[in-house]
Amino acid sequence: MPDDVSPAPNRNGAAAHHHASPHPSPHIPLAQAPGPAGQPGHQHSAIQPPAAPTPYPAFGGPTASPFPPAPPVPEPAQLRVVVADDNPVVRAGLGVLLSGRADIQVVAEAADGREAYEKTLQHRPDVVLLDVRMPGVDGISALPHLVGIAPVLMLTYSRESEIVHEALRLGAGGYLVHGEFTADQLVRAVRDTKDGRANFTATAADALLAHMRLGSAPPRGPLPEGLGSALTTAPVPAQPTPRSLETSESLSQLQPSVGQSSVSGGSVSTPNRQQYKLSSREVEVMDLIASGMSNQQIAATCFISEKTVKNHINRIFTKLHSATRSEAIAHWLGTAPRTPGRQP
Repeated sequence: MPDDVSPAPNRNGAAAHHHASPHPSPHIPLAQAPGPAGQPGHQHSAIQPPAAPTPYPAFGGPTASPFPPAPPVPEPAQLRVVVADDNPVVRAGLGVLLSGRADIQVVAEAADGREAYEKTLQHRPDVVLLDVRMPGVDGISALPHLVGIAPVLMLTYSRESEIVHEALRLGAGGYLVHGEFTADQLVRAVRDTKDGRANFTATAADALLAHMRLGSAPPRGPLPEGLGSALTTAPVPAQPTPRSLETSESLSQLQPSVGQSSVSGGSVSTPNRQQYKLSSREVEVMDLIASGMSNQQIAATCFISEKTVKNHINRIFTKLHSATRSEAIAHWLGTAPRTPGRQP
């Protein structure tokens, strides 16, 4: 305003004067920001907002993660298995157990040695699980033909030392006796057999240990019940042929062993088992008794209680006119002596 103009008087006649407010201003004072090269700059707040996040140049922007996602884990290749056992319950149980593992697949089942060879030739599995005692062509007879196609792991109730030695001599990659291993041990043995590592349960290991202590091979003789009697060798062809064709020709020479005897190892007439009039379950239990299984093993195989097994055995003994297991086995295999005046 002009210098000669005085402030307007208030109602009391005194000139009005501006005085600082006794209360601080609610506004944040502005500071002068220096401009470039010392020039005055613009005014801005003394309190600056937080700086924007610095982008990650290597990953394309502020929202990109510095850790890229890991590539997906590839599915493991499945190990393919053929199961050969004449007991359908055992085959079913092994199928469920092994196929329940992510890396194992049961591709085929067989009820005897000849069928085991055919299924192995067809599917070319990584491992064959092979029983010893089977009708027709037994496991020992089929073993040397199978090992030319795939590794073989013996999985059986047969625990005789001479059978263990013969199976290993013919090329088996391991020997497991039912009742001496857990499910996890079986799975590990299957995997090891594929990789060429041998597995043995206590019975087989004891047989090998006894052989090592003797320092010589056990005497070779007929196996129990004529096992291996169907094993023959085909003539060697004049010209080289593929191994599968050679094996097929040699296996065609196998003849089922009929009426096997556990006493002499020779062949006798086939026993007439229909005369005993056993039920299908009793036939199954009697076959397991003849294979050397205990009541506990039979119960586990048939998924029944031991008490039920004992009840079946009592009825079997009555029908076979037997007082002991060995006597019942002798009648069942047709090797029991005939007693005059007594019906079997």
